[in-house]
Amino acid sequence: MSIDVQAILAANGIAAVTTQSGTLPVFTPITGACIASLDVASAADTEQAVARSLQAFLLWRQVPAPQRGELVRLLGEELRASKEALGRLVSLENGKILQEGWGEVQEMIDICDFAVGLSRQLYGLTIASERPQHRMMESWHPLGPCLVVTAFNFPVAVWAWNATLALVCGDAVIWKPSEKTPLTALAVQVIFERACQRFGKAPAHLNQVVIGDRERGEQLVKDERIALISATGSTRMGREIASLAAPRFARTILELGGNNAGIVCPSADLDLVVRAVAFAAMGTAGQRCTSLRRLIVHSAIYAPVVAAIKRVFQQVRIGNPLDQNNMIGPLIDKAAFDAMAAALDAAVLDGAQVVGGERLVGTEDGAYYVRPALVEMPAQTAIVRQETFAPILYVLQYQTLEQAIALNNDVPQGLSSSIFTSDMREAEWFVSALGSDCGIANVNIGPSGAEIGGAFGGEKDTGGGRESGSDAWKAYMRRATNTINYGRDLPLAQGITFSL
Repeated sequence: MSIDVQAILAANGIAAVTTQSGTLPVFTPITGACIASLDVASAADTEQAVARSLQAFLLWRQVPAPQRGELVRLLGEELRASKEALGRLVSLENGKILQEGWGEVQEMIDICDFAVGLSRQLYGLTIASERPQHRMMESWHPLGPCLVVTAFNFPVAVWAWNATLALVCGDAVIWKPSEKTPLTALAVQVIFERACQRFGKAPAHLNQVVIGDRERGEQLVKDERIALISATGSTRMGREIASLAAPRFARTILELGGNNAGIVCPSADLDLVVRAVAFAAMGTAGQRCTSLRRLIVHSAIYAPVVAAIKRVFQQVRIGNPLDQNNMIGPLIDKAAFDAMAAALDAAVLDGAQVVGGERLVGTEDGAYYVRPALVEMPAQTAIVRQETFAPILYVLQYQTLEQAIALNNDVPQGLSSSIFTSDMREAEWFVSALGSDCGIANVNIGPSGAEIGGAFGGEKDTGGGRESGSDAWKAYMRRATNTINYGRDLPLAQGITFSL
């Protein structure tokens, strides 16, 4: 299947970037071919971007929140009009199948809708005062320029989770995309500028894209004018960002590693289990932070569950993600394939039985299409406790629910988890304080994927941050507690007297 790269870039308004001859090559994982070479930001360019962001913030914070929501509403409209083209670009640059590329853009549209409503709901509290003729209240104010660092696996949706909330909260945004997926960021910037033009009142440089490497990222993280750093990526990256941000007490939202489990109980609907596991383990070629990586199955049903999943793994259609007949696209690059191969080798040394995991023949030399691997493990060894960003599903047995929950929790990461059961007690136990220790705990659906209405994030090595829905907006604002004395006396708190 031939790929008209120029047509996809032109449809997204970024055909001109292919004429650049910069130092950052951009590859499509579909074939491994270089499709652009981009100019990167210098230290001076990055400094200028922060200065511009601060000026944009000082103006934007004065705009009433419902008016800020109107800009985000227009952004949603522009994304609706661009969904087909942008989703195709996501697939070209990231390698996920078209349905997932379009689904990612739909997430952007959904969070725009959420943020528009939020722009009229940035509520504080009225608090009872212990002093007569006093009122206490809580106010929320715009925070400042926000840095959003995104990963290759969701190159546009994660920006939207952060940027739409930051914008309605009155903040300006600087976007540092993954070096592996910068084209999608440039395309979204074109869409955002169209929305700003229609809005007519947005300050210049309200959202900026900074293309660059780790050095540019460090420069942005260290800059004291950046009020919030929201970063999605590996646990290693998160630790480095946290250590750079801590000396200046910068606020961070860290969305890091995931090593997500699914527990299959004897009462589970096995047809539902197979369908849920198939998407959660294989979707995006196992390169979601919420991908299912560990399946913990009760010994009484272990054999039929494993047999059914093996059949699915062997039959799934793998190939060019722009062909809608295929269900799995390629890994992002050779490094991802090498990490997968090394993990499987380590599992075999631990006594695993492996089905799948091989690189498919007949594909492009520079592309890495692989068969998903089902790995039956005798125990939860070190390699199982390590996150490998690839379609590897480790399978373990358990005897009691307590054992299953202990296995679920016995990893450094704490992002997402799930249980499959028809027993109400098991379901309630799993989502209770005695159950999963993850930020997301699901019943009868897999751990992969999340609706924008809920706060997204996890615990432990996942970083502890929350993005998207619920009250995640509070991270993008500063809180002030106000006490107002509308009387003529001056009573002091705690009954203190101080006579003059």
